[in-house]
Amino acid sequence: MKKVFFSLLVLTLSFATQSCSDDDSGSNQVSNRAEAIKNYTNIVHANYSEAYWDAVELEDAINSFNLAPTLEAFEAVKLKWKEARESYGTTEAFRFEGSPVETVYNQINAWPLDEAYIDYTDTDATAGIINNTTAYPELTKEVLSSLNQVGGAANISTGYHAIEFLLWGQDLTAPADNLSGQRPYTDFVDGEEGTAENQDRRRQYLSLCADLLTDNLESLAGVWAEGGSYRATFLALDEATALQNIFQGIINVTGTKLPTELINAVTSQNQENEQSQFSDYTQRDFMTAFKGVLNVYRGQYGTVTGTGIQVLVYQGSTEVYTDTQDAITLAEDSLEAIVYPFDYAISGGPESEEGKKVVTAAEDLTALAEQLRTSATTAGVSVQ
Repeated sequence: MKKVFFSLLVLTLSFATQSCSDDDSGSNQVSNRAEAIKNYTNIVHANYSEAYWDAVELEDAINSFNLAPTLEAFEAVKLKWKEARESYGTTEAFRFEGSPVETVYNQINAWPLDEAYIDYTDTDATAGIINNTTAYPELTKEVLSSLNQVGGAANISTGYHAIEFLLWGQDLTAPADNLSGQRPYTDFVDGEEGTAENQDRRRQYLSLCADLLTDNLESLAGVWAEGGSYRATFLALDEATALQNIFQGIINVTGTKLPTELINAVTSQNQENEQSQFSDYTQRDFMTAFKGVLNVYRGQYGTVTGTGIQVLVYQGSTEVYTDTQDAITLAEDSLEAIVYPFDYAISGGPESEEGKKVVTAAEDLTALAEQLRTSATTAGVSVQ
């Protein structure tokens, strides 16, 4: 299927290039640069919009669960969290210096998280903001937001992973057991059936976190919408700077974010160094972030399709374009080869059979980043 897609893509790009005469090829390239930039803003807006609406569904599921906590409703909430992570994960490609997400990123997706900052742990039944009724007698969105990362980067009080911890609890099982965190839904139930203390505050905390998440994602979707403040700013940039930002975002994912996360985790053999450690959803974090790179490069997201930066690469050099596609395929295959769950993949270290696959994925992603730098240069774009 990948080979068929690639062949069709090359045919399409070749036709688009050949349809222009030599006399107007320069103007066509200029037009494609402008179209790629505009299409990028459409993709960003569409992706943040979907992430927002998925977060709204998560918030609705949480509020329904809080009204009548049952095991069935609890499992439904956890499924909605995973669905929300799918659409958010691809937005990692939109991070570059000056991007509006950078101002709120730590409120949305900061990790790793110190569980004891939020709630009880296996070693302290009274730990966390939820159980500290003296210091935090009233829980509000403003309180939780203001406490995020106070006193340390791991003191995370908001975002996807705060919600994840509240839903799954600590993952205290052995990696080989293939089990995520086992928090009982009764942690949110009042009365004799309830487990742990402060169930009402735990419900409230969960709801407030979800509300904050939708607030932040709605803001990001808004600034990238037609007429949005940052969309206007981005489209007003000179083309060289705008394209540099676009390339830089996907190079950051493939050259820094993903390889660093993979190597740190497998070297330490510590599941605290995997992003979605409570739910064992880390593999999807890797795959969706990588998919976001492909979305930007190809110029496609859902029903949004248009000129991608790959067109600029193809116009610059068909050979470099082909080399980039090969590097993409290699990195994607390496990521898919990592065994599930990720805490098992890293449990034997970098020299183990599964650990070597993690290292290989990191190496192939780093190589892809270098190829993307070459692609940018071929397209006439300067990147770091």
